[in-house]
Amino acid sequence: MTETIRLRLDVSYDGADFSGWAAQPGRRTVAGVLTEALGRLVGADTPLGLTVAGRTDAGVHASGQVCHVDLPVVSWEELGTSLLRRLAALMPPDARVRALTPVPPSFDARFSATFRRYEYRVADTVWGPEPLRRHDTIGWVRPLDLDRLTVASAGLTGEHDYAAYCKRKEHATTVRAITRLDWRRDPDGVVVATVQADAFCQSMVRSLVGALLTVGDGRRDPGWPSTLLTRTERSSEVTVAPAHGLTLVEVGYPAEDHYAARAEATRRLRA
Repeated sequence: MTETIRLRLDVSYDGADFSGWAAQPGRRTVAGVLTEALGRLVGADTPLGLTVAGRTDAGVHASGQVCHVDLPVVSWEELGTSLLRRLAALMPPDARVRALTPVPPSFDARFSATFRRYEYRVADTVWGPEPLRRHDTIGWVRPLDLDRLTVASAGLTGEHDYAAYCKRKEHATTVRAITRLDWRRDPDGVVVATVQADAFCQSMVRSLVGALLTVGDGRRDPGWPSTLLTRTERSSEVTVAPAHGLTLVEVGYPAEDHYAARAEATRRLRA
């Protein structure tokens, strides 16, 4: 059996021209270009066990994505500190591996994570998003009221069944624990939502943002989004916000000696 070393990769990407993270036949994905680049360095047939903290959808960006791979020790000894530089030469300009760190085998990029934090950018100016930020900021034609957004968001935090805001997967729970959901207006006038939870189900963040924006612009009452938490199926009243406004900015992990325990607890919870 080939001896391997586990490496944590910190990855950033502009999701505009990717069909999401997960590898798909005939489609350009982040996992696909990363696997191809690594394969050119260690051999295309080398099993890497690529595991990601959160599979982002098509068009969604990341500045703080985390994944892990299991590299043959002989390849690591050969490449060593040059691996990061070599990946930079092989990866496309819209995807970067920013850091590469050896970690214990107990580290699992997905199941050891304690939280994922996303930001969603909205320009509610009359003229829309600045051209240089058009890939990560949506335009909203109605002015947004931060006080209304704050009140509505408070009713969505905590541990709940977010079935109304999720694309349900068979045998998967839609119970999540949101620890942070707040809004700010940056100096450039852009309204930014920050959403943090232990994990998210598919389209959950964009669904939450889509519902809250209708409160922020005055079309819905601030109490309305929380009433949907009683639903057991996805709500047709919720419009999913566009993908390109969303960025995964951070994934949190416990101390090294708690990797395995956290992973075991998460697997039990998700089952």
